[in-house]
Amino acid sequence: MKKVRLGIIGIGGMGGSHARYIQAGDVPRCELTAVCDIVPEYLDRFDGVEKFEDSRKLIRSGCVDAVLIATPHYGHTTIGIDALNQGLHVLVEKPISVHKADCERLIAAHKDKRQVFAAMFNMRTNPVYRKAKQLLESKEIGELVRVNFIITSWFRTEFYYASGGWRATWRGEGGGVLLNQCPHQLDLLQWLCGMPSKVQSTIRLGARHNIEVEDEVTAMLEYPNGASGVFVTSTGEAPGTNRLEICGERGKLLIEDGTLRFTRNEIPATEFSRTTNQKFARPAVWDITFPEVSNGGGHKDITLNFVNAIIDREPLLAPARDGIHSVELGNAMLLAGLTGKAVDMPLNSAVFERRLKQLIRTSKFEKKTTRHRSKEDMRQSFGQA
Repeated sequence: MKKVRLGIIGIGGMGGSHARYIQAGDVPRCELTAVCDIVPEYLDRFDGVEKFEDSRKLIRSGCVDAVLIATPHYGHTTIGIDALNQGLHVLVEKPISVHKADCERLIAAHKDKRQVFAAMFNMRTNPVYRKAKQLLESKEIGELVRVNFIITSWFRTEFYYASGGWRATWRGEGGGVLLNQCPHQLDLLQWLCGMPSKVQSTIRLGARHNIEVEDEVTAMLEYPNGASGVFVTSTGEAPGTNRLEICGERGKLLIEDGTLRFTRNEIPATEFSRTTNQKFARPAVWDITFPEVSNGGGHKDITLNFVNAIIDREPLLAPARDGIHSVELGNAMLLAGLTGKAVDMPLNSAVFERRLKQLIRTSKFEKKTTRHRSKEDMRQSFGQA
């Protein structure tokens, strides 16, 4: 194969952004050959491609080698399974599914490993996080002691939530900030630090917006080695913060304002504490600050890697099977907050699925939407996180 014929399913928001940069030629060896959406007016924005209102017809059209799925979240699972079953390569937007049980179903459908199956975790392409990953894997900061991630720069307006009937509802989206905005940071958290063994949380449903799902979360994490973590997020706080601090025996990493600062202890903290004969001394340190870069990540980079994986078998930066971890973390935080009880990991996927179905079944929330569509550039959102 010399060129990947790509179809995009769901082009109202993020999918439309993907379609535009592909049509602009920003991803070599990739051609947009089909688009699909249930809203006909979205299809009219793209010329020179096949147009469908039914994903099943696009998948079976013969005019694509691969699909990028950017529909509302529940569709990621059903459409993804259909595409995989029909032999297509699949790139799915975050989250790969709404809940862990659906992740398991979607991943199980990837039986033919010749099919490339990737997730749009574009923050993994950011040089700052990639450098942090390198430092952690090489044990430069030693054993994990503590991690704090404050990601409250995902500010969203009432107009945003009113722009789609599916947004911020249990039935249409399956959750709020943990499922829509924070899959990127939840993925980074587990990618860098691994999965915790226990999760506790405090959540607020509709704290800052007229919605029925969570828009404020504070979660407490416990790791297998005894390390602790705190994860704080909100879509109602301005100006907001994006700060990740990872502490270990040999120092700490601090990522904020697009920079990575590495502070290294010359002697590990516990060793220094046990060997010094001074009461108030602390280990000597050295510091290095890595150059500032854009903190937005690269959607184009993930799409290019997906294409290269299909044609050249290049290793994936974000295999879709990794996507279950961020979903599981978000599900656990939500379940802990709803029940007021700590959740042991790994999460029991059936328990969470039952709870979500109960939320859907008992919901009496009436969603108010607006027919007016804003023409704002979505890149305003990417730059915030």
